[in-house]
Amino acid sequence: MTELTSGIFNASKKIYNTNKGSLLRTIVYTIGHFAIAITVLMLVADVSFYIALTDAIVEPLANSVWYFALDKFWASKIAKKLN
Repeated sequence: MTELTSGIFNASKKIYNTNKGSLLRTIVYTIGHFAIAITVLMLVADVSFYIALTDAIVEPLANSVWYFALDKFWASKIAKKLN
């Protein structure tokens, strides 16, 4: 591995190891949100599958970033209160 590739890999590994729980919950939440958003948009807004799919991917990705930040904040506050 080159130094750059090795650095990126090690940084990614560190981020993963320090955020496993939050990352897993974020991924599960995002997948569920995709399915729910597609279904709701098709039923309520009467849009095509492809329009619903586009919205269901873009909007939850933004929400997943928000959820990750919220989860990290929440976990840090709870951890401080327990210590």
